[in-house]
Amino acid sequence: MNILINCPFEFNIKNSHHKKLGGIESLSIDLAKSLSKKKYNVTLSTICKKPSFKNNVKNISLNEIKNNPRKFHFDKIISSNDATIFNYFPNSKKFLWLHNPLQLEKALRKGQLLSIIRNRPTAIFVSDYLKTITSSLFFFTKKITINNFLLNDFILKKIDTKKRKPIIIWSVARNKGLNETIKMWIDQVYPEMNTAKLFILGVKKLPNNLNKNYLKSKNIYFKGRVSRDVLKKIYLKSSAMICLGYDETFCLNALEANACGLPILSFGKTALSKFIINKYNGFIVKDFKSLSDKIKTLLKFDRKNKLKFLNNSFNHSKKFTINNSIFYWLKLLK
Repeated sequence: MNILINCPFEFNIKNSHHKKLGGIESLSIDLAKSLSKKKYNVTLSTICKKPSFKNNVKNISLNEIKNNPRKFHFDKIISSNDATIFNYFPNSKKFLWLHNPLQLEKALRKGQLLSIIRNRPTAIFVSDYLKTITSSLFFFTKKITINNFLLNDFILKKIDTKKRKPIIIWSVARNKGLNETIKMWIDQVYPEMNTAKLFILGVKKLPNNLNKNYLKSKNIYFKGRVSRDVLKKIYLKSSAMICLGYDETFCLNALEANACGLPILSFGKTALSKFIINKYNGFIVKDFKSLSDKIKTLLKFDRKNKLKFLNNSFNHSKKFTINNSIFYWLKLLK
């Protein structure tokens, strides 16, 4: 069976560890690799200059497909957030893999809505939350949830429990809540725990032109975007992650942090309301004052309690491996 996995972003399969590679790109690569191991003929289409081949997956240019669709035959097409590719293959079975909210106005403007109406794909949502907030005006043949999975480079056999430092991580690319988190740290955490550090990752630039040297004096370190290897090393020496959950449709960052033993501190909204089990693999707080209190409590835990949450978080992440998800993908592709 020939399967096309379409991921309309600029990358190729050979730069899978590049620091600019996002979660959707990485998930597409891992799904392609996993399906190829199940003896499917898998092609990955991306915005790339040259075709490449790795792990039995052929990576070709999306433009090449669009310019000459008759050159290709695909029995099934899985496309991330992009329904327009379906127009080129009327006889293929189609699956729209939705990672982000599908806004009606934008979908109409970008031609997505007309492509969905014309092709009636099966919609695959990365969480029940995303399925719930998607408009019923999108006419899908079927709606299915297959939770996102832990990427292969974050699947660890065991984690080191001895090298943890009082480091709290912010690793969400969007800035919503970051100003309040920084103020909370400066006013409430740092005065009582001046050895603790806040690492801000994934954010391209700090909000409101905040001065890096001033933040550093309060043990707040702006790291920007880093490679996945560096990210994993930072997680493995840290204590917890802040992921407030204002607009998370799944939050791969929280899953990867759990896999490295980090409990998640969150308001427990959106998709995180189901991912976080309060007082097991994280803590659900109601406001920034209680977030501050929970950070201080967590960092003051004795070794026994720290190990409990570290192991809980690590074990919780095992429910979301590709080996678990692939069962549902294979069932869908039969």
